[in-house]
Amino acid sequence: MTGDGAIRILLVDDHPIVRDGLRGQLEPVPDLVVVGEAASAEEALANLQRGSIDVVITDLRMPGGGGLELLRAIAAQHPAVRTLVLTTYDTDAEIAAARSADAGGYLLKDASREEIYRAVRVVAQGGRVYARPVSEQILRASAAEGPVLTAREVEVVRLVASGMTNRQIGAALYVGESTVKTHLQHIFRKLDAPDRAAAVSSAYELGLL
Repeated sequence: MTGDGAIRILLVDDHPIVRDGLRGQLEPVPDLVVVGEAASAEEALANLQRGSIDVVITDLRMPGGGGLELLRAIAAQHPAVRTLVLTTYDTDAEIAAARSADAGGYLLKDASREEIYRAVRVVAQGGRVYARPVSEQILRASAAEGPVLTAREVEVVRLVASGMTNRQIGAALYVGESTVKTHLQHIFRKLDAPDRAAAVSSAYELGLL
């Protein structure tokens, strides 16, 4: 981020009208600064090599290397850069592929500007955010494989969201602090969350809280 806390954004979409529309929505917001645009994964990676970027907003299907290839390349080559998918495609396969490629968020192109603003800020802080239809699909897919989180893990996330420490959670649930840490490790893995804040954010987005 810049010295004043502004989030530097790269827009990636093969349609200029989409990039123009996004830029027009983001430019009036002081803490969201568009620093570049690209029409393909190749152009996006060149932009990343040249300048400091915090969040990449990308479509999935583009010529010259698609969005999934871009997500994988960013995760491998620029791990500090966060990514947000903004697309019209919401198939189970594409959502799963984007999540496995470490996308920080997945919105559909009918998202409101407020949803986009919030998503960029959440993703920039390391959180996860999904459009409601996407969250519902993730839940359905997870339900077919078993519960996303166990009842006890949901309890732990709720207590984390309330601001409790591991010791306080252990006391509330009558378990040891090491048991709480084990639950949190399982929660982080299942929600693909790097830390407590991201886990709480993901749990909210998935309708678990």
